[in-house]
Amino acid sequence: MRFRLRDRLRYWFDGTMDRGTPALIGWLALASLALVAVVSALVVAFTTSDAEQNGGWRGVVWMSLLRTLDPGTMGGDTGRPVFLALMLTVTIGGIFIVSALIGVLARGLENRIQELRKGRSRLIERGHTIVLGWSDQVFTVIAELVEANQSERRSCVVILADQDKVDMEDQIRQRIPDTGRTRVICRSGNPLERPDLELVSPDTAKAIMVLPPVGDDSDVDAIKVLLLLNNRVWRGERPTVVAAVQSSDNLPAARLAAGEKSLIVDADDIAVRLIAQSHRQTGLSTVFNELLSFVGNELYFRDEPALTGRTYGEALLAYSLGAPAGLRTRDGRVLVNPPTDTVIAPGEQILVVAEDDLAIRLAQSPPTVVTAAVTVPRERPPSPDRTLMVGWNSRAPRLISLLDSFVEPASIVDVTAPRRPPEKELPQGLSHLQLGYRYCEPTRRSSLEELDLGGYQHIVVLSDDRVAPDRADDRALVTLLHLRDIEMALGDPYSIVTEMNDDGNREIAQVTKADDFIVSTKVITLLLTQLTENPHLEAVFTDLFNPEGAEIYLKPAADYLVPGAEANFATVVAAARDRGESAIGYRLARHGHEPPGYGVFLNPSKTGSLVLEEGDAVIVLAED
Repeated sequence: MRFRLRDRLRYWFDGTMDRGTPALIGWLALASLALVAVVSALVVAFTTSDAEQNGGWRGVVWMSLLRTLDPGTMGGDTGRPVFLALMLTVTIGGIFIVSALIGVLARGLENRIQELRKGRSRLIERGHTIVLGWSDQVFTVIAELVEANQSERRSCVVILADQDKVDMEDQIRQRIPDTGRTRVICRSGNPLERPDLELVSPDTAKAIMVLPPVGDDSDVDAIKVLLLLNNRVWRGERPTVVAAVQSSDNLPAARLAAGEKSLIVDADDIAVRLIAQSHRQTGLSTVFNELLSFVGNELYFRDEPALTGRTYGEALLAYSLGAPAGLRTRDGRVLVNPPTDTVIAPGEQILVVAEDDLAIRLAQSPPTVVTAAVTVPRERPPSPDRTLMVGWNSRAPRLISLLDSFVEPASIVDVTAPRRPPEKELPQGLSHLQLGYRYCEPTRRSSLEELDLGGYQHIVVLSDDRVAPDRADDRALVTLLHLRDIEMALGDPYSIVTEMNDDGNREIAQVTKADDFIVSTKVITLLLTQLTENPHLEAVFTDLFNPEGAEIYLKPAADYLVPGAEANFATVVAAARDRGESAIGYRLARHGHEPPGYGVFLNPSKTGSLVLEEGDAVIVLAED
């Protein structure tokens, strides 16, 4: 089939018109030039005297151009009728051309603004932190990074998510109205698509966080993003990549997809370990929340040449501001609470608990230790525990297995729920625990009272993962109110640890005065944020969450100081050092139900007056 020349020209013209605003402006410019050229030629050809009076053909071209751009220019024209008619023609043609030009420019500007609002422009930044994905936890990430970067002159957080850019910015402004010196930039795009990843300039980023997506396939999506990042050709040094998987079964695949230089966190495992450690130590979750958050005290690695050649035990009392917690060797190994006779070698760093790295200070002289207030630790014979687990979810079997490694022989864990857990889900081979089941409707007070709660020392309320997270939190809140009211009537015989899904619901549930709230999503988000700022802390938190090695303990204050005796925290540090422990704070029982600290004080003054009573606790890093 042969096409006519007219059809070919029309097709070519349509193709140029599809190229957008620049092409339209080009065609209008050609139309203006054609109009000016034709009218100028007619004026020179048919009105020779008028053309000569107006400067010849050059003057006529200039006059025509001015009348095309500004119709008012012809108001003072004089000459013969043909000349005036031609000037009127070029003026009328100019009106149409200029009107079209204004419309094209306005439409092009509007389209450009819409493109910018879509968040599809390429980012040009350096040293920024990239967050891939969108969920409620993104606000925690931004708030923590804003707090972490307060002392920096220029910092930037970039969010790439499959969301509307304007909606993301509006939500961030509503939840975090003041971002200080930190600029928050949003880009709309799918983190699972390679072209969209290039929008946020990953080559020049400081760190990349893969935020756990929401949904059943969250781990699958996270693993694909890690694959894209790992297979990408990096221009320069690859930034730190941190991510979390919700299921421990997906951890090996995620680490393989991410490569050796990425940090992958097992969210389920950390949540279980935190519940297991907190259920026997009231206030432990508050300690972890503060250490993981950039608000309050956190962990820093500190170069301290003045302590080279001295022992770690001497370093424990060497700071006026800051509580030593371990060492980092020259080969990158982290030693949490090493032996007190460990000599600090040249180039080694001190792990310090402090409010800010700029707030760490060496003492001018050793603090005073009130030796008369130091007490001898009491011998407490081990005794079995009785724990009630309210509810059942996918983490319960692993939690029971982990509790089995903590408790003394003949300890009991009773699971109470509306339905008996399936036999195939129950952990096997328990050596210390006796596992039982008791029927209960947790939201009914009469059903809870039938359990004889006074016979238990610890109660763990698990979130029901068979219903929506908000609904599960609502049920847990009602259960907590019943448990706390029953406990008050019984005389405070047990502690309560509760698993929550939403940190906002945790704040509401504070009225129940539960001893600990475990919000695994927030804990994981805080941990990921810490790792984006300092990847070396991974070894520290791995050690702290692992039952093997040093852990955080809240031990009876009476094992360190004589109850009621006036001393200082330096005396507590010295008493803990004699037991091979690193003291980093204390917890006052009388403030145990007062948010947000719940009586926990980390990195206190070493010289200020301190009186600890029965029921108070000292927060230490120890092997057991």
